[in-house]
Amino acid sequence: MKDLTKYQGIFPAFYACYDGEGQVSPEAVRGLAKHLLDKGVKGLYVGGSSGECIYQSVEERKLTLENVMAEVGGKMTIIAHVACNNTADSRELAAHAESLGVDAVAAIPPIYFHLPPAAIAKYWNDISDAAPNTDFVIYNIPQLAGVALTVPLLKEMLKNPRVIGVKNSSMPVQDIQMWRDEGALVFNGPDEQLFSGLAAGAAGGIGGTYAAMPELYLEIFRCFQAGDMAKGREIQNECCRIIYKMCAAQGNLYAVIKEILRRTGGPDVGSVRLPLAPLVEGDSAVVDACVEMIREAVAQYC
Repeated sequence: MKDLTKYQGIFPAFYACYDGEGQVSPEAVRGLAKHLLDKGVKGLYVGGSSGECIYQSVEERKLTLENVMAEVGGKMTIIAHVACNNTADSRELAAHAESLGVDAVAAIPPIYFHLPPAAIAKYWNDISDAAPNTDFVIYNIPQLAGVALTVPLLKEMLKNPRVIGVKNSSMPVQDIQMWRDEGALVFNGPDEQLFSGLAAGAAGGIGGTYAAMPELYLEIFRCFQAGDMAKGREIQNECCRIIYKMCAAQGNLYAVIKEILRRTGGPDVGSVRLPLAPLVEGDSAVVDACVEMIREAVAQYC
């Protein structure tokens, strides 16, 4: 039996880190990795949506993961998202991730063309075969990928002994219960429902806003483990209020989050890559409000 305790806890989704010219910055990558290690999170999810993976080359994604592993490898659990929209590049990233010693690789299904379940299973298994000594996590995000994980497809994938579970970013909490019923370990994806996802049986959470306010999500997890349901719900509500305020900006959500991170003492990791929208002048007030909300919530609950 595998020891899966290393997957229990809070996993910030790692942000794309750019220099002033918009190129991947190894220094910023290392700075963010160390910052999150110091915050006490369980691990990192590198190269997913928050990492702007669909806008980066294979070499840029390798560079990011190499610097994450150089800074924090062996000190926390690292899950590398390796999916590209073709099998060959995905396998190359999976093999590279295994060579660096990551704990798991993960992949969304292929996007744009809606493939049948058998083709999706082959894609995932082909990726897993390229990292034969590494755990594999299915990334279910139907609202963006355009295809949803199903119980029959999960059952097929669980025939692969490397498949340990699902990063579940669909909104129905019921999905977590369904995947758990099939024996899969599940990470809660939507940040707005971490507490509900834990109650449904998620082992932990992977989230795009976690790095901007890790103290709050760590406290939600601690409250759930301690059975302090009232406080856990309160903090979850505060996190949701902050997220709703973040979404009031005109710039892309990750542009907002990266500026919040900078203003709250984290490293400067640049903005976002076009076609994602950077912050505009009026967004400064939104960022200011979010920074203050986070500071007040951390002071109150942590």
